[in-house]
Amino acid sequence: MDEVPPEFLGLAGHPVRWRLLTALARSDRQVHELSDLVGEPQNLVSYHLARLRTAGLVSVRRSAADGRVVFYALDLARCGELLSAAGAALHPALALVPPPPPPGDGPGDAVLFLCTGNSARSQIAEALLRRARPRLAVFSAGSHPKPLHPQAVRVMSERGLDTSGLRSKHLDEFAGRRLGHVVTLCDKVRLVAPDFPGDPERVHWSIPDPAGAGDGAAAFARTADELSVRIHYLLHRMEA
Repeated sequence: MDEVPPEFLGLAGHPVRWRLLTALARSDRQVHELSDLVGEPQNLVSYHLARLRTAGLVSVRRSAADGRVVFYALDLARCGELLSAAGAALHPALALVPPPPPPGDGPGDAVLFLCTGNSARSQIAEALLRRARPRLAVFSAGSHPKPLHPQAVRVMSERGLDTSGLRSKHLDEFAGRRLGHVVTLCDKVRLVAPDFPGDPERVHWSIPDPAGAGDGAAAFARTADELSVRIHYLLHRMEA
């Protein structure tokens, strides 16, 4: 009997790659940030990131704030699929069943989503999380707010999200508020987001502006889909 271990076990089991996966499970990162977090030189970190990219576990996006910079993001759904397949390869009973959304009985810590215009990404994120956790204090704001984009309103309405109370807000409105989590959705606002009282967790999701994608409603639908997945995993981590 000559069974070959699933490739995922070798990929994730390497100490450096495991630390990279752990860091990226919390937030999108630049390579120099990952180098600092895992305590390894950038060339070694880049090598291991390339291995993870080849396996489809990690993706890259060029920063909207600086074209010389790229952000690395972890595909948690893909990780879950491969981890489940690895368990099933050992024994069918070990195939993982995706967990249901956490119950979220308590109000939890306040969450603030930030982007530049507060006209699409952060508004969609706010509406998605409000529906998932009605008792949670959820807000959104922008560094240069502008009116809600009609396509953002449309994509939220198509998903049955409540848009009645949404309005564009400047991030200064939340300068003194104690927050549990601050999630930046835009590479530009990440550079200017202020510190908030209580040292909230800072998370970055490098998500392109759908208004600049050039394919109209399809771009807003993709953005809503990505935000829905990311919020699902954020909730599990918040309530673990």
